[in-house]
Amino acid sequence: QVQLVESGGGLVQAGGSLRLSCAASGRTFSTYAMGWFRQAPGKEREVVAHIRNGSDTGYEDYTYYADPVKGRFTISRDNAKNTVYLQMNSLKPEDTAVYYCAADLNVYVLRAGRGGYWGQGTQVTVSS
Repeated sequence: QVQLVESGGGLVQAGGSLRLSCAASGRTFSTYAMGWFRQAPGKEREVVAHIRNGSDTGYEDYTYYADPVKGRFTISRDNAKNTVYLQMNSLKPEDTAVYYCAADLNVYVLRAGRGGYWGQGTQVTVSS
């Protein structure tokens, strides 16, 4: 079992930055691929970024970013702290959404949005 708790959301002006954190329970955090998803009102949940497990650092796609956030968002993980981060820079009003952290042993299952574990979400609101 993995429990995920997100934090760091809030209200920010366009062009600003936020850093989301997702703290995971359990002693096997490093074996999980971790991802961030978001869901805006009236829209389907979409993948934002994901990062492979701690032993896959040699993969070319160790990190993945959706096109709308490439160059602005950075996903990282600290296996010693059981935490994954999402640094969001140059935020735009269209980034407004509830952001969810997810985990799965299979990065492809995670990318498809079918990850086995999800957090409760944190609201990010970007004002224009």
